[in-house]
Amino acid sequence: MMTENIDLSRYMGVWYEIGRFDKWYERGLVAVTATYAMRPDGKVSVLNSGRRGTLEGPLKQARGRAYVVDPREPGHLRVAFFWRFYSDYRVLAIDKLNYSYALVGGGKGHNALWILSRTPSLPQETVQMLLARAAELGYDISRMIFPAQVVR
Repeated sequence: MMTENIDLSRYMGVWYEIGRFDKWYERGLVAVTATYAMRPDGKVSVLNSGRRGTLEGPLKQARGRAYVVDPREPGHLRVAFFWRFYSDYRVLAIDKLNYSYALVGGGKGHNALWILSRTPSLPQETVQMLLARAAELGYDISRMIFPAQVVR
């Protein structure tokens, strides 16, 4: 599967989860963010945070790590949150000018998908464009959910 050729340093920072496939490890979470930071060893630290049930619910966090599989394809990473169990993380689409949104696929096949934004919301036309891209790539976009996000 083709991934975007990204500038990994520009990808670092906080991303808000606009939409996702409902997976057991995020079930019931709202106001989800993913924060990426370069580590001194060249790998990436990952901190996923979300609130259980409501925007005021208890905070749940998961710390992970990632590495670029091939330096010629920096948009393809392997990410682990659970011991040494790594899974694919592929940037499938990105706002190349501002890095303001991204479409990410993960796991095996087409079983994980996220729409990410640098802000807690995205214009509906941008969401529709990303969903169309996901459908072109073979994702079943009917599985996408759009949990509440914090408004800042």
